Amino acid sequence: MPVLPRRGPRRRELYIAMRRLIETGLARPGAKLPTTRDLAKRLGLSRAAAVAAFEMLVADGFVEARIGAGTFVAAQVPKVSERAASQPGQVSASPALPCELGVASIDGKTMRVFRGLLSRNLAQPGPEHFRYGDPRGGNKLREAIAAYLRAARGVRCDAEQIVVTTGTMHGLDLVVRTVLKPGDVAWIEDPCYPLARATLEAAGAKLIGVPVDGEGIDAAGGENLGGGGRLVYVTPSHQFPLGVTMTMRRRLALIDWADRNDAWIIEDDYDSEFRFSGPPLTALQGMDGAGRVVYLGTFSKVLFPGIRIGYAVLPEALLDRVLRLRTLSDRQPPSLVQGAAADFLNDGHFAAHLRRARRRVQAARDEFVTALRDHCDGMLDFAVPEHGLHLVAALAASAGDRDLVRSLLAEGVGARALSPMYVDAPARQGLVLGFSGFEPDVLTSAARRIGDVLGDALKAGAPIRS
Repeated sequence: MPVLPRRGPRRRELYIAMRRLIETGLARPGAKLPTTRDLAKRLGLSRAAAVAAFEMLVADGFVEARIGAGTFVAAQVPKVSERAASQPGQVSASPALPCELGVASIDGKTMRVFRGLLSRNLAQPGPEHFRYGDPRGGNKLREAIAAYLRAARGVRCDAEQIVVTTGTMHGLDLVVRTVLKPGDVAWIEDPCYPLARATLEAAGAKLIGVPVDGEGIDAAGGENLGGGGRLVYVTPSHQFPLGVTMTMRRRLALIDWADRNDAWIIEDDYDSEFRFSGPPLTALQGMDGAGRVVYLGTFSKVLFPGIRIGYAVLPEALLDRVLRLRTLSDRQPPSLVQGAAADFLNDGHFAAHLRRARRRVQAARDEFVTALRDHCDGMLDFAVPEHGLHLVAALAASAGDRDLVRSLLAEGVGARALSPMYVDAPARQGLVLGFSGFEPDVLTSAARRIGDVLGDALKAGAPIRS
């Protein structure tokens, strides 16, 4: 039997307690659970609270309801140690929570193809697997990435400029450690991507948060705040988290600022593949005639994070310095997965995968938007995103997005609070909600739970919208 605290929403606490029993293996796969009537009587709950908790467990795949037989622990449930399950913030083997960011969909066809390409590279291993190679990565993959970026993003590059990394943050770290000295001024969008902020702070940078408006970051505003910075980190195609696209005049002004101040622009193009309407956007790097832009990209979003392949397109002035640092850190990227990835791009599989992935993500977005409108009407204010893998839903300033996120986590929803992503600008209250990587019924269930939590907050007297 689960043990519940004496206070707190009963359905939520029962859901958490039952999920913990299942995740730790105390309630084994296939085990029959007590009836909701029995649980309600023994735990002093209302029957409605017990039924609601069981419905959440079913929606999240932890239990299965069998008509006429009862409710049973699902056959396939990841387990974690009791220690990990009991400590907030610990990384577990549990499935991603609905609305978490950075979750990729499993594409069966892609996985079969990639498995075959890995096997082919193992069956016919080239000499690159048996010696240390170029710290930039294999030429075959770099050629394939360069061809893709020139065609799809308007990036001006060749294979010699590309460094294969394990992801965007790896590329950012290499460039920041090459360019910045402790105490140097660096600009960052306000609000910003928290991991990028942490990387800059770890390098000892003096950060200036430059506010983002409907046109993106404003170089003139940055100069008014703190003069000439040594570096600026931007997400111009789809600003994280707000989703704004930087206008042409702002892009040209930023390049001009970097050229005048001998500064560097780091362009993080993290999810440009997922644009659902309008023409493809040209990368900021493609407009740079002064060689001041470092372009960062990744296959983590469009394929899956476990592939650990990203890339940095470096101006010639930075290339040798970055490569020296790369050699001293991890020497070179792994060659086996590079070979499979190069074949995946060159043989046409990537283009086909991208078409499937874009359709799947757009369908998930549409399902989630519909569900939010059904269950959160009048409590959330959001626009339908035309780009990317998440949406931002605004709250009234008095709502307290951090408290709401904690309540949502207790309900099994992995939302992020918007307000902690601000640096210096007045923080807006809101929720950052991911929709990629989840089935429609999971997103619908998450929207219902978001509505329940917002409704509970309203009943408790916390205004949600102004």
